[in-house]
Amino acid sequence: MRRSRGHGHGHGHTGRVDDALRTSTLGLRTVGWSFALLAGTALAQLAVVTATGSVGLLGDTIHNMADALTAVPLAVAFLLGRRPATRRYTYGLGRAEDLAGAAVVLVVCASATLAGYQAVSRMLRPEPVTHLWAVAGAGLIGFAGNELAARQRIGVGRRIGSAALVADGVHARTDGFTSLAVLLGAAGVALGIPLADPVVGLAIAVLILVAARHAVRDVLHRLMDAVDPATVELAEHTAGEVASVRSVERLRMRWIGHELHAELTVSVPPESTVAEAHHTAHDVEHALCHAIPRLAAASVHAEPFNQATRAHATLAHHEASHQAASRQAVSNRPPARPAPPGSEGVPAKAGQCMSATTPTT
Repeated sequence: MRRSRGHGHGHGHTGRVDDALRTSTLGLRTVGWSFALLAGTALAQLAVVTATGSVGLLGDTIHNMADALTAVPLAVAFLLGRRPATRRYTYGLGRAEDLAGAAVVLVVCASATLAGYQAVSRMLRPEPVTHLWAVAGAGLIGFAGNELAARQRIGVGRRIGSAALVADGVHARTDGFTSLAVLLGAAGVALGIPLADPVVGLAIAVLILVAARHAVRDVLHRLMDAVDPATVELAEHTAGEVASVRSVERLRMRWIGHELHAELTVSVPPESTVAEAHHTAHDVEHALCHAIPRLAAASVHAEPFNQATRAHATLAHHEASHQAASRQAVSNRPPARPAPPGSEGVPAKAGQCMSATTPTT
């Protein structure tokens, strides 16, 4: 088995560390600039909210403040990701970036809830909105601030392969258009429709939740180790094109932060020596590092073509034991209790799920 990290020539430890530091530093710098930009935007809008009492602008201001605060977990994640792997965290702390994405989603949902609450409260207890031109100007400021932050986050996120940073950038871009909705509220109030302002505030809350839906999907995909199937196919094809590789099996890939990791088995000619098989595995690693963007590590296991059955048999009983334990866990579920009289049609509560695993050697 051969393990390689890095991208490009010189796949050594120094190159890997330099690349990790470079990407995390760029991510930290982007997070810092976008935080300052969105915080300044939110403070400018807050001053206008205090003077005008616009609930539509208040909802946009709350969301911009929340967007600025999402920079905190992202910055912490980038800092943790720079730490080297340890005996306890053998893959490093890159997964902190995915957890930061979950924190971003929670903040976004909380801001939408608060904005919606403020809008409904203003519908029930209307208050006049003044200085409409200032409200409209603050909406334009919110759009400009969010769009600049979005361009920074999306551009750098794509460069370093950070899904959390890209998702936050797309979210900021969506927020920019919700800031423009404040203009509609100001226009409605100017035309003699006082409810236009809280209605726009409620619409902003809904738009925030719509944007959060996509962010939730992306974060869950990363937490569940989802990978683009096209990337998997590219890796299989690339490994299969290497000389002396007869087949590619058991390919697995996963994201850890903004780095991609791969594990696979390749079959080599049975007459190959250990040194030749090792050289083939190294060629596979090298090809994958050049073909797969953001690939940080590849573990390649080489085995003789059509002659690995005997070796695989030594592990077969472990797999059988695991499957048997899973079936036993299902069969041990308690039977459903009979429904009490008068409760027909009411579904019973599901029994507690049990699981069992067998240690691997």
